[in-house]
Amino acid sequence: MNETRKLIQRLRADNGCPWDRKQTPVSMVRYLIEESYELQEAIHGGDPAEMADELGDTWFQMVFLIHLLEEAHGLSFPEVTRANQRKMIRRHPHVFGEETADTVDEVKTHWARIKEEEKAEAPASLLDTVTSGTPPLMRARDVSKVTAEAGFDWDDMDGVMEKVHEEWGEFTEALASGDKQAASLEFGDLLFTLVNVARFAGIDADAALSSSVAKFEKRYRLMEQLLATEGERPDRSRSSRVDAMWDRAKELNDGAGNAPNT
Repeated sequence: MNETRKLIQRLRADNGCPWDRKQTPVSMVRYLIEESYELQEAIHGGDPAEMADELGDTWFQMVFLIHLLEEAHGLSFPEVTRANQRKMIRRHPHVFGEETADTVDEVKTHWARIKEEEKAEAPASLLDTVTSGTPPLMRARDVSKVTAEAGFDWDDMDGVMEKVHEEWGEFTEALASGDKQAASLEFGDLLFTLVNVARFAGIDADAALSSSVAKFEKRYRLMEQLLATEGERPDRSRSSRVDAMWDRAKELNDGAGNAPNT
Protein backbone atom coordinates (compact mmCIF):
# COMPACT_ATOMS: atom_id res chain seq x y z
CA MET A 1 0.00 0.00 0.00
CA ASN A 2 2.71 2.50 0.99
CA GLU A 3 4.83 1.67 -2.05
CA THR A 4 1.83 2.15 -4.32
CA ARG A 5 1.06 5.51 -2.74
CA LYS A 6 4.66 6.62 -3.19
CA LEU A 7 4.42 5.68 -6.87
CA ILE A 8 1.23 7.73 -7.25
CA GLN A 9 2.81 10.70 -5.49
CA ARG A 10 5.70 10.51 -7.95
CA LEU A 11 3.30 10.38 -10.90
CA ARG A 12 1.37 13.37 -9.51
CA ALA A 13 4.46 15.46 -8.78
CA ASP A 14 5.23 18.62 -10.77
CA ASN A 15 7.80 16.72 -12.80
CA GLY A 16 5.64 13.63 -13.04
CA CYS A 17 3.15 12.51 -15.69
CA PRO A 18 0.84 15.15 -17.25
CA TRP A 19 -1.98 12.61 -17.59
CA ASP A 20 -1.78 11.49 -13.96
CA ARG A 21 -1.58 15.09 -12.70
CA LYS A 22 -4.73 15.94 -14.65
CA GLN A 23 -6.90 13.25 -13.04
CA THR A 24 -9.71 14.07 -10.60
CA PRO A 25 -11.95 11.84 -8.45
CA VAL A 26 -14.69 12.17 -11.09
CA SER A 27 -12.44 11.12 -13.96
CA MET A 28 -10.69 8.36 -12.03
CA VAL A 29 -13.84 6.60 -10.81
CA ARG A 30 -14.68 5.75 -14.44
CA TYR A 31 -11.36 3.93 -14.80
CA LEU A 32 -11.99 2.10 -11.54
CA ILE A 33 -15.32 0.85 -12.89
CA GLU A 34 -13.69 -0.24 -16.16
CA GLU A 35 -10.97 -2.13 -14.31
CA SER A 36 -13.59 -3.78 -12.09
CA TYR A 37 -15.36 -5.10 -15.17
CA GLU A 38 -12.07 -6.38 -16.58
CA LEU A 39 -11.42 -8.11 -13.26
CA GLN A 40 -14.86 -9.68 -13.43
CA GLU A 41 -14.13 -10.99 -16.93
CA ALA A 42 -10.78 -12.39 -15.80
CA ILE A 43 -12.41 -14.19 -12.87
CA HIS A 44 -15.04 -15.70 -15.15
CA GLY A 45 -12.28 -16.64 -17.58
CA GLY A 46 -10.56 -18.70 -14.90
CA ASP A 47 -6.96 -17.78 -15.79
CA PRO A 48 -5.06 -17.10 -12.52
CA ALA A 49 -2.46 -14.95 -14.29
CA GLU A 50 -5.19 -12.76 -15.82
CA MET A 51 -6.95 -12.54 -12.46
CA ALA A 52 -3.75 -11.40 -10.74
CA ASP A 53 -3.04 -8.84 -13.45
CA GLU A 54 -6.54 -7.35 -13.39
CA LEU A 55 -6.68 -7.43 -9.60
CA GLY A 56 -3.46 -5.43 -9.55
CA ASP A 57 -4.90 -2.88 -11.98
CA THR A 58 -8.08 -2.56 -9.92
CA TRP A 59 -6.07 -2.15 -6.73
CA PHE A 60 -3.95 0.58 -8.31
CA GLN A 61 -7.04 2.49 -9.48
CA MET A 62 -8.56 2.21 -6.01
CA VAL A 63 -5.43 3.54 -4.29
CA PHE A 64 -5.16 6.30 -6.90
CA LEU A 65 -8.77 7.33 -6.21
CA ILE A 66 -8.11 7.33 -2.46
CA HIS A 67 -5.13 9.62 -3.04
CA LEU A 68 -7.24 12.00 -5.15
CA LEU A 69 -10.01 12.11 -2.54
CA GLU A 70 -7.48 12.92 0.15
CA GLU A 71 -6.16 15.78 -1.99
CA ALA A 72 -9.57 17.12 -3.02
CA HIS A 73 -11.63 16.58 0.12
CA GLY A 74 -9.17 15.95 2.92
CA LEU A 75 -10.40 12.42 3.53
CA SER A 76 -8.22 10.39 5.86
CA PHE A 77 -7.66 6.90 4.48
CA PRO A 78 -6.80 5.41 7.91
CA GLU A 79 -9.98 6.88 9.40
CA VAL A 80 -12.08 5.69 6.45
CA THR A 81 -10.65 2.21 6.96
CA ARG A 82 -11.30 2.25 10.70
CA ALA A 83 -14.87 3.50 10.17
CA ASN A 84 -15.51 0.69 7.71
CA GLN A 85 -14.09 -1.87 10.13
CA ARG A 86 -16.39 -0.56 12.87
CA LYS A 87 -19.35 -0.82 10.51
CA MET A 88 -18.51 -4.41 9.53
CA ILE A 89 -18.20 -5.40 13.19
CA ARG A 90 -21.49 -3.66 14.01
CA ARG A 91 -23.28 -5.41 11.15
CA HIS A 92 -22.02 -8.85 12.18
CA PRO A 93 -23.45 -9.17 15.71
CA HIS A 94 -23.63 -12.94 15.22
CA VAL A 95 -19.82 -12.97 15.00
CA PHE A 96 -18.74 -10.11 17.28
CA GLY A 97 -21.80 -9.89 19.53
CA GLU A 98 -24.39 -12.00 21.31
CA GLU A 99 -26.84 -12.57 18.46
CA THR A 100 -26.99 -15.76 16.42
CA ALA A 101 -27.38 -16.40 12.71
CA ASP A 102 -27.23 -19.97 11.47
CA THR A 103 -28.34 -19.33 7.90
CA VAL A 104 -27.58 -16.88 5.12
CA ASP A 105 -31.15 -15.56 5.32
CA GLU A 106 -30.73 -14.78 9.02
CA VAL A 107 -27.49 -12.93 8.27
CA LYS A 108 -29.29 -10.87 5.61
CA THR A 109 -32.07 -10.07 8.08
CA HIS A 110 -29.59 -8.83 10.68
CA TRP A 111 -27.75 -6.78 8.06
CA ALA A 112 -30.89 -5.09 6.74
CA ARG A 113 -32.18 -4.31 10.24
CA ILE A 114 -28.91 -2.82 11.44
CA LYS A 115 -28.50 -0.83 8.24
CA GLU A 116 -31.91 0.74 8.79
CA GLU A 117 -31.12 1.47 12.44
CA GLU A 118 -28.00 3.34 11.36
CA LYS A 119 -30.06 5.79 9.38
CA ALA A 120 -31.34 8.90 11.13
CA GLU A 121 -34.81 8.40 9.70
CA ALA A 122 -36.66 5.97 7.53
CA PRO A 123 -36.24 6.54 3.78
CA ALA A 124 -39.02 8.39 2.01
CA SER A 125 -39.19 5.51 -0.45
CA LEU A 126 -38.10 1.89 -0.47
CA LEU A 127 -36.12 2.75 -3.57
CA ASP A 128 -33.96 5.09 -1.50
CA THR A 129 -32.35 1.94 -0.10
CA VAL A 130 -31.03 1.01 -3.55
CA THR A 131 -27.45 2.09 -4.09
CA SER A 132 -27.21 4.82 -6.69
CA GLY A 133 -24.51 4.98 -9.31
CA THR A 134 -24.40 1.26 -10.07
CA PRO A 135 -24.35 0.12 -13.73
CA PRO A 136 -27.84 -0.03 -15.32
CA LEU A 137 -28.23 -3.82 -15.33
CA MET A 138 -27.24 -4.05 -11.68
CA ARG A 139 -29.54 -1.19 -10.71
CA ALA A 140 -32.42 -2.82 -12.60
CA ARG A 141 -31.78 -6.00 -10.64
CA ASP A 142 -31.58 -4.20 -7.28
CA VAL A 143 -34.67 -2.05 -7.90
CA SER A 144 -36.62 -5.15 -8.93
CA LYS A 145 -35.42 -7.09 -5.89
CA VAL A 146 -36.42 -4.36 -3.43
CA THR A 147 -39.88 -3.87 -4.91
CA ALA A 148 -40.41 -7.63 -5.20
CA GLU A 149 -39.58 -8.10 -1.51
CA ALA A 150 -42.26 -5.49 -0.78
CA GLY A 151 -44.80 -7.63 -2.65
CA PHE A 152 -44.79 -5.84 -6.01
CA ASP A 153 -43.87 -8.72 -8.30
CA TRP A 154 -45.11 -11.28 -10.79
CA ASP A 155 -46.55 -14.49 -9.39
CA ASP A 156 -44.20 -16.74 -11.32
CA MET A 157 -41.90 -17.03 -14.33
CA ASP A 158 -44.87 -17.44 -16.68
CA GLY A 159 -46.05 -13.97 -15.74
CA VAL A 160 -42.64 -12.46 -16.45
CA MET A 161 -42.37 -14.26 -19.80
CA GLU A 162 -45.81 -12.97 -20.76
CA LYS A 163 -44.55 -9.46 -20.00
CA VAL A 164 -41.48 -10.09 -22.18
CA HIS A 165 -43.71 -10.94 -25.15
CA GLU A 166 -45.81 -7.85 -24.46
CA GLU A 167 -42.75 -5.58 -24.31
CA TRP A 168 -41.29 -7.17 -27.44
CA GLY A 169 -44.49 -6.40 -29.31
CA GLU A 170 -44.47 -2.79 -28.14
CA PHE A 171 -40.82 -2.43 -29.13
CA THR A 172 -41.35 -3.79 -32.65
CA GLU A 173 -44.36 -1.50 -33.11
CA ALA A 174 -42.34 1.54 -32.03
CA LEU A 175 -39.50 0.45 -34.30
CA ALA A 176 -41.84 0.11 -37.26
CA SER A 177 -43.26 3.58 -36.61
CA GLY A 178 -39.85 5.14 -37.15
CA ASP A 179 -40.00 6.94 -33.80
CA LYS A 180 -36.51 6.35 -32.41
CA GLN A 181 -37.27 7.89 -29.03
CA ALA A 182 -40.29 5.65 -28.54
CA ALA A 183 -38.30 2.64 -29.74
CA SER A 184 -35.53 3.47 -27.26
CA LEU A 185 -38.01 3.68 -24.38
CA GLU A 186 -39.66 0.40 -25.33
CA PHE A 187 -36.29 -1.29 -25.71
CA GLY A 188 -35.42 -0.14 -22.20
CA ASP A 189 -38.67 -1.65 -20.91
CA LEU A 190 -37.80 -4.90 -22.67
CA LEU A 191 -34.34 -4.99 -21.12
CA PHE A 192 -35.75 -4.25 -17.67
CA THR A 193 -38.20 -7.13 -18.02
CA LEU A 194 -35.43 -9.48 -19.18
CA VAL A 195 -33.46 -8.59 -16.06
CA ASN A 196 -36.46 -9.81 -14.09
CA VAL A 197 -36.49 -13.03 -16.09
CA ALA A 198 -32.90 -13.50 -14.95
CA ARG A 199 -33.91 -12.71 -11.35
CA PHE A 200 -36.64 -15.36 -11.39
CA ALA A 201 -34.19 -17.85 -12.90
CA GLY A 202 -31.52 -17.06 -10.30
CA ILE A 203 -29.17 -15.66 -12.96
CA ASP A 204 -26.94 -12.60 -12.58
CA ALA A 205 -27.89 -10.67 -15.73
CA ASP A 206 -24.75 -8.53 -15.68
CA ALA A 207 -22.43 -11.52 -15.32
CA ALA A 208 -24.36 -13.44 -17.98
CA LEU A 209 -24.04 -10.57 -20.45
CA SER A 210 -20.33 -10.20 -19.69
CA SER A 211 -19.82 -13.91 -20.34
CA SER A 212 -21.67 -13.72 -23.65
CA VAL A 213 -19.65 -10.71 -24.80
CA ALA A 214 -16.44 -12.52 -23.87
CA LYS A 215 -17.60 -15.61 -25.77
CA PHE A 216 -18.41 -13.53 -28.85
CA GLU A 217 -15.02 -11.81 -28.72
CA LYS A 218 -13.22 -15.15 -28.44
CA ARG A 219 -15.08 -16.58 -31.44
CA TYR A 220 -14.55 -13.45 -33.52
CA ARG A 221 -10.82 -13.42 -32.83
CA LEU A 222 -10.62 -17.09 -33.81
CA MET A 223 -12.57 -16.37 -36.99
CA GLU A 224 -10.05 -13.64 -37.82
CA GLN A 225 -7.25 -16.16 -37.34
CA LEU A 226 -8.97 -18.69 -39.59
CA LEU A 227 -9.42 -16.12 -42.34
CA ALA A 228 -5.84 -14.88 -41.90
CA THR A 229 -4.45 -18.37 -42.62
CA GLU A 230 -5.95 -17.96 -46.10
CA GLY A 231 -4.85 -14.36 -46.51
CA GLU A 232 -8.32 -12.94 -45.87
CA ARG A 233 -9.94 -10.46 -43.47
CA PRO A 234 -13.56 -10.16 -42.28
CA ASP A 235 -13.99 -6.74 -43.88
CA ARG A 236 -12.59 -7.93 -47.21
CA SER A 237 -14.24 -11.33 -47.57
CA ARG A 238 -17.57 -12.49 -48.95
CA SER A 239 -20.28 -12.66 -46.31
CA SER A 240 -20.81 -16.36 -47.04
CA ARG A 241 -17.11 -16.99 -46.40
CA VAL A 242 -17.21 -15.04 -43.14
CA ASP A 243 -20.31 -16.98 -42.05
CA ALA A 244 -18.58 -20.29 -42.80
CA MET A 245 -15.51 -19.30 -40.80
CA TRP A 246 -17.72 -18.09 -37.96
CA ASP A 247 -19.39 -21.50 -37.81
CA ARG A 248 -15.96 -23.15 -37.85
CA ALA A 249 -14.76 -20.89 -35.03
CA LYS A 250 -17.85 -21.82 -33.04
CA GLU A 251 -17.08 -25.52 -33.50
CA LEU A 252 -13.48 -25.03 -32.40
CA ASN A 253 -14.48 -23.04 -29.34
CA ASP A 254 -16.99 -25.71 -28.43
CA GLY A 255 -14.14 -28.23 -28.35
CA ALA A 256 -14.47 -29.80 -31.79
CA GLY A 257 -10.87 -29.02 -32.69
CA ASN A 258 -7.84 -26.87 -32.09
CA ALA A 259 -7.16 -23.31 -33.18
CA PRO A 260 -4.76 -22.97 -36.12
CA ASN A 261 -1.23 -21.72 -35.77
CA THR A 262 -0.68 -18.28 -37.28
